[in-house]
Amino acid sequence: MSIPRPEHPNPQFERETWLNLNGEWEFLNDRGNSGRDRKLYESDAAFDQKITVPFCPQSRLSGIGDTEFMYSVWYRRKISLTAEQLSGDVLLHIGACDYKTRVWINGKKAGEHKGGYVSFFFDITEYLTGGENTIVINAEDNERDPMIPRGKQSEEYYSHGCDYTRTTGIWQTVWLEFAPKTRVEKIKLYPDIRGALTLNATTRGAGTLTAKAYYEGRPVGEASAESRGGEVSLYIALSQTHLWEAGHGRLYDLELTYGEDRVKSYFGLRSLRLDGYKFLINERSVFQRLVLDQSFNPEGIYTAPTDEFLKGDIERSVAMGFNGARLHEKIFEPRFLYHADRMGYLVWGEYPNWGLDHTREDSVYPVLYEWLEEVERDFNHPSIVGWCPFNETWDINGRKQCDEVLRTVYRVTKAVDPTRPCIDVSGGYHVETDIYDVHDYEQDPAVYKPRYDKLMETGELYDWLGGRQHYTVGQPTFVSEYGGIRWSEGDGWGYGNAPKTEEEFLARYKGLTETLLFNSRFFGFCYTQLTDVEQEQNGLYTYDRKPKFDPGIIREINSQKAAIED
Repeated sequence: MSIPRPEHPNPQFERETWLNLNGEWEFLNDRGNSGRDRKLYESDAAFDQKITVPFCPQSRLSGIGDTEFMYSVWYRRKISLTAEQLSGDVLLHIGACDYKTRVWINGKKAGEHKGGYVSFFFDITEYLTGGENTIVINAEDNERDPMIPRGKQSEEYYSHGCDYTRTTGIWQTVWLEFAPKTRVEKIKLYPDIRGALTLNATTRGAGTLTAKAYYEGRPVGEASAESRGGEVSLYIALSQTHLWEAGHGRLYDLELTYGEDRVKSYFGLRSLRLDGYKFLINERSVFQRLVLDQSFNPEGIYTAPTDEFLKGDIERSVAMGFNGARLHEKIFEPRFLYHADRMGYLVWGEYPNWGLDHTREDSVYPVLYEWLEEVERDFNHPSIVGWCPFNETWDINGRKQCDEVLRTVYRVTKAVDPTRPCIDVSGGYHVETDIYDVHDYEQDPAVYKPRYDKLMETGELYDWLGGRQHYTVGQPTFVSEYGGIRWSEGDGWGYGNAPKTEEEFLARYKGLTETLLFNSRFFGFCYTQLTDVEQEQNGLYTYDRKPKFDPGIIREINSQKAAIED
């Protein structure tokens, strides 16, 4: 049987000794969430369906396609392992599983994880035996629970507005990694555009850590250090300097050895800095031509059908003249970020905070723990140019957001990653932020332009939420959601009145976009959105990725020189 999504899930930390567990698993929809009482983790429990992992049971690619609410689902698979595979440690990786995950190996509980979007793993070595082994995974989820972030998954039976089909359980690759007892456990990379890399590694066991850097196959730097286990740092001076920038990935390959351990990785040389109104990449003012990307698709919902599909969404964006994206209300899988790294594609990492009751003080817990997992997992990707843990924190039943929740998450983010700017909440309500962004779906360019020209003329930023937040003159800013122009052959919705002709659409797009491009106080824009998603049909591409307009026309508009860029 061919394995769906067969590629290595994490090119930034890749060992050759791994086993992809995607494909057919036994499956059970535990409607009463009584599976643990019924001991479904035991090897002789009855499972009544098959599912294709890593696709969620709501998707067609899973082979099930049941879009009803699922509060608890179970997976089971038997695997056979050799003595050689068991000679070191065996790590069970789950790319993402929504929401609370429990794992049993041969009937014994091996671990649990809370959070529906970030990769995690368990060391399952002690539970395994040579020959046949049984893996059982249970996932609990409830999109109506105000303490479970659901992103854009619908809390109603039907998709509605800008909420779409739900995803329950496993939705990214499941895999085993066979690692030596003495090994590198994780790395953190700090590039220096003057031609160097600082590498901080966490090691296990005593050994010599050696890192070798290559550019297009040529060795360009090397460093080694002794370690007794724990933290160790290396400084690698590079003989060649090639900068990562928008449109040009220029990645270096990185090989790590530690005892018998061999790890492949990569890095890009680039710097980020805010300077007044400007966003500097490698000390140059770069205008960010972003598009909103929600990364849903008709066949896999949350999960891309193929690796090429992930890459294709970036190519479709670039074809229309965008140089990056807001990865909206979802944590994207590492393979997407890998392609963004390779292609020099600017992205903002977000958290799917919708569904979370941010008016409660204790809502800090479900967001902060998983958010920090994201920041740690994705720290080394040069394509990520900023963080945004919250999006549009509207009042809930008349209750206002708990400002200290947003402030805490912002401050912890800055403590963990001081190398990138952080927006506390995109579109409002801002509490403490590096960048003051706004959302504005006004459709008439004649209204739009004078609103934002005031920023150049008087320093005043138009903000329809100004009664609840305050812009300080000189703060860097951009309109991080605009447009959303409806263009649909059916009953789909978008923002404002739909244009009647293609010419009217393009004139509106041009007028709105040029307002932002030619404003010398904006460092970027983000157009809503790249593709339609189910009933929300305001994409530049349809849901099945067909262009609605000639990409060259959109590209010509977007590619004009911005007022703020060098």
